[in-house]
Amino acid sequence: MAEKRDIHASAVINPGAELGPGVRIGPYSTVGGKVVIGRDTEIGPHVVIEGNTRIGERNRIYQFSSLGTAPHDTGYDNEDTRLIVGDDNVVREYVTINRATTKEEWETVIGNRTYLMAYAHVAHDCRLADNVILTNGATLGGHVQVGEYAILGAFLAVQQFVRIGAHAYLGAMAGIDRDVPPFMITAGPRARLYGVNQKGLIRRGFSQETINVLKKAYSILWRKNRNLKKGVAQVRLELEPIPELEMLLNFIGKSKRGILR
Repeated sequence: MAEKRDIHASAVINPGAELGPGVRIGPYSTVGGKVVIGRDTEIGPHVVIEGNTRIGERNRIYQFSSLGTAPHDTGYDNEDTRLIVGDDNVVREYVTINRATTKEEWETVIGNRTYLMAYAHVAHDCRLADNVILTNGATLGGHVQVGEYAILGAFLAVQQFVRIGAHAYLGAMAGIDRDVPPFMITAGPRARLYGVNQKGLIRRGFSQETINVLKKAYSILWRKNRNLKKGVAQVRLELEPIPELEMLLNFIGKSKRGILR
């Protein structure tokens, strides 16, 4: 026997929407005809979900959030772009997540176990990996990529096409206009690097030996060298090539916007 759905009588659900077993939808929420919602996901009151939006299982979406609405892009012409949300995410009050434009892969993607706090904004074509946290009012411009376990502080703004590396910690009320390398901390109104996210890495089980290698790499790359290419060459020559170091150097090598210093 299928598990019972709990849909409030005042909710407006388009007949074309697909709702998994155990889905709950609160008062005055609206769900569009191309929306798919996975099992045991809870939608609070006054939530709007529209467009070609696929939401996974066991998500919790709080009141007044907006998912899958058209991108804030003057070139968008109502194309059938998508928003894809994984499993076990928490979307708090007044969060906005836009579906994609046609400029890349037609998808805005939210991974699994992300926590998006009140008033956070995820713009079109963004891609968030698993276990990302956006704190209150954090704003991502279009095409931003965020690596796993990254934490973005309150009321910061990330410029379009910027990449945020895995396990990075970005301090609050900052402007981020270049790529932030994995494992690093940023702070300041016009954000700068301030070293390795040591406490965060310890909490996630990284060994002190690994952290020490990353700290040595940081010193070589951003304290001893003005030329990043020379710094990368020096790091490869002097330090043990552990996977975390390779991740850092590969991230730097693929940067198109430049690396925050």
